This record gives sequence, structure tokens and C-alpha cells, in this order.
Amino acid sequence: MAPNSKNPIQQFYTDSVQFLNACKRPDAVEYKQIAMATVVGFAVMGFIGFFVKLVHIPINNMIVSS
Repeated sequence: MAPNSKNPIQQFYTDSVQFLNACKRPDAVEYKQIAMATVVGFAVMGFIGFFVKLVHIPINNMIVSS
């Protein structure tokens, strides 16, 4: 084993502390941008799901009624 090597748990802890120290809290503008992107993403996925369901119901009814 090399003299400066650590066991995996100590290395993970060291790497995690360095990562958290390098991170910064988002300012108000960045937070609003992230929140808006999340809302738009949820809305887009909701509309896609709605339209898929809207198309699926008549197709399913045609298959079941046959």
C-alpha cells in the first residue's frame, strides 16, 4: 500500500468534504431560473402524458370493442 493512500471510506469522506466546500448556494436569479425550468419540465411532461392518454383511449376502445 502506498504511504499516502487511504481506505475507501476515508477517501470518500475527504472527497465529499472537498466537493461540499467547492459548492455554492444559488443566488435569487439562479434559483428562479432553476425553479422555472423545473416547472416548465413538469408541464411539458404532463401535456405529453395527457396527449398520449388522449390518443390511447380511443385506440384502446376500438381494440376492446372488436
